[in-house]
Amino acid sequence: MHRAVRFFSLFLVLHAATAAAHHSFAAEYDGKKPTTLSGTVSKVEWTNPHVHFFLDVKDPNGATTQWEFTMGAVNGLFRRGWKTSMMKAGDMVTVDSYLARDGSPLAAGPERWTAMEGGCPIIADGEYIGGIGIADGDWATDARIAQQAVEAIGASHGD
Repeated sequence: MHRAVRFFSLFLVLHAATAAAHHSFAAEYDGKKPTTLSGTVSKVEWTNPHVHFFLDVKDPNGATTQWEFTMGAVNGLFRRGWKTSMMKAGDMVTVDSYLARDGSPLAAGPERWTAMEGGCPIIADGEYIGGIGIADGDWATDARIAQQAVEAIGASHGD
């Protein structure tokens, strides 16, 4: 009996420590501060408890800031169809996410992301509404053709 009580007590202590170490979305991120950032992936870390990736984002003056994005748990992402090969260093992506409450270059997400090699986002009235991708030649040519297609429908591609 004493052994069972000690085991149960140890279980409660370990479980409480795990729960305290894990944070809620609302504690770290602001659901009222959505953001869309575009840049180049510099690193992807598939480690527990969350997957992280880092994005080099240039501001209008040309200065680069490295943003960190916190995603879901590795197993949860695998169950939803993610693969480690889907995003890699050097990929150009656009990410919809939520900003950190403390103002640091940290964001939750992605709510959604679009790989930009051979394509571009579609922006109408300042709002991201989709993307277009072309896959026929080298990625620079495909991106130019995608931009021309977006311009032909009267939308912007963010450049």
